[in-house]
Amino acid sequence: MANAQALESGLVKTPRVVVRDDARLGKDFKSRLYHIYADPDVKDDINRKVEPHVPLPDLVHTAYAILGNDWEETRKRWEQEKSPTPPVMITVANLTHTAARVEYMLSRKQIPVEGLSDANHILHIDSKVLGAAEAQEEAPELESPSTTPGHSERSEESAFSSAADDESESPTKKLNKTERAEALRRQVDTVGKVGEPGEQIRAVISVGMLSEGWDAKTVTHIMGLRAFTSQLLCEQVVGRGLRRTTYDMQEGKELFTPEYVNIFGVPFTFMPHEGDEDALPPPPPQPTSKIQPLPERKDLEITWPNVIRIDHEFRPELKFDLEKVKPLTLDAYETPTIADLAPVIDGKPDLSKLSSIDIEKLGRDQRMQRVVFQAAAQVFDQIKHGWKANREYLLAQVIRHTEAYLTSGRIVVSPLQFEQDELRRRILYTLNMTKIVQHLWEALRFENSQAIIPIFDRERPIRSTGDMQPWFTRKPCEPAIKSHINMCVFDSRWEASEAFELDRNPNVTAWVKNDHIGFEILYVYRGVVLKYRPDYLIRLSNGKHLVLEVKGQMGQQDGTKRDFLREWVEAVNAHGGFGAWSSDVSMTPADLSAILKKHAAPS
Repeated sequence: MANAQALESGLVKTPRVVVRDDARLGKDFKSRLYHIYADPDVKDDINRKVEPHVPLPDLVHTAYAILGNDWEETRKRWEQEKSPTPPVMITVANLTHTAARVEYMLSRKQIPVEGLSDANHILHIDSKVLGAAEAQEEAPELESPSTTPGHSERSEESAFSSAADDESESPTKKLNKTERAEALRRQVDTVGKVGEPGEQIRAVISVGMLSEGWDAKTVTHIMGLRAFTSQLLCEQVVGRGLRRTTYDMQEGKELFTPEYVNIFGVPFTFMPHEGDEDALPPPPPQPTSKIQPLPERKDLEITWPNVIRIDHEFRPELKFDLEKVKPLTLDAYETPTIADLAPVIDGKPDLSKLSSIDIEKLGRDQRMQRVVFQAAAQVFDQIKHGWKANREYLLAQVIRHTEAYLTSGRIVVSPLQFEQDELRRRILYTLNMTKIVQHLWEALRFENSQAIIPIFDRERPIRSTGDMQPWFTRKPCEPAIKSHINMCVFDSRWEASEAFELDRNPNVTAWVKNDHIGFEILYVYRGVVLKYRPDYLIRLSNGKHLVLEVKGQMGQQDGTKRDFLREWVEAVNAHGGFGAWSSDVSMTPADLSAILKKHAAPS
């Protein structure tokens, strides 16, 4: 990245990052918009391999609403100044699945930013296709490769795509793979250049880092949706947006007119780390235990299906009982609406030059009926893939149920003044749309599914205890007898008692503690996608598998986990290719023997 002297003199744009907002801070006391990927409400969700229509987490949705509205203000200002090209927002995502979800969200107008919702102005870069183009020594001649920038063939190899592809044809669809790759390269290389294929691009979505030579001067906003494990990665991404649009001098000064690039989700180090010279030397390391599967115990290996999601087939008439819908609380403290950005020079924010983004005007533009339709459209997206009847009839039902839910009082807004203020309530509804959609979707799904289908990871459809890589721990542990894994690590005395019973019980032929083996079930709680890791996998004497949870008390979240676990068991059993599975909860060490006996009984 440019050094401090280059930034101060204005030779390049100055990056501005989020230093605070009006919502709950992250664990490091920084704004949650500072490193979005690291937020616990985001990380698990955007590491899923899901379809593009699956809603992104609310923090991501809110980040786009805030940064996008700032981009929209920039676009309007550029239009007033007769700029021939629009400003550009870059998104750097962690997975192709996340990039596809971002594109879907933008092109389906799921964030209230009109200028970013036109698929013809969205460039979704496929790194593999782009790499194929860059590897060519000579580019093929194209007639008119990019008169519609956002359109392309929709497939895993698509270079750039849009919502309109389902309904319209594009000139690039006639191109072969090599020509599509070259068309993409030309478009990427000419973003923001007048008269070139990339002239009118407004949003660029990429998974890999944009190449070092890519520095479109029209980049004004950057969104980071990936792990940034070093400052070098941060600098590589931000460096793609530092090229100035002009080199006009400030009046009366020997400095260029300042230009900025506003950044969410790319975590610069604000202050250099300084060591404490007076700190005591570290204590000597404690003994560690090596945890690993034992090859000689291959007969005790436990395998399970690697389910990444469960698809549903719905009955033609959707039942919806509002009384059965769990209450949902939207807390204003959890939802940023104002973000302060500070220019960063030489790793430090200049707090004397704060710039604020406030989206309160969003609520004035969002009427309640529009909120209803936005929520209904996203719920419809979740259901339509498992719907066999008339889709217009489905949409009518979804709109009716969504409106009933949003006006029922089942959504609690906190604090009270936000509940009583219609404008603020609409803002909270808009910025927490994913929570609302997931909550309503969950209620409809569990009540109306007539068939459920497990979808397995294509690359790794089956997992087993033998896949576990050796690891080390200083926690208490004891050798396990009926386990493929040599030791069981204990987090409590209760777990030690349970492990003792599993090793001695005649109804158990093999067991393993779910620790570092990768058995996870995704579930949704209060609109947030989380990972549920039940405590034990057990193979019983009758050949069945039991998923066992150890729990002293059952709260609302535990009940939600159980609902999703039951659905997982039902889906796997319906598939029939992985034997018989069941689940249960041990509420005290004394009940484990009876639980094992019940599930090991002949069918």
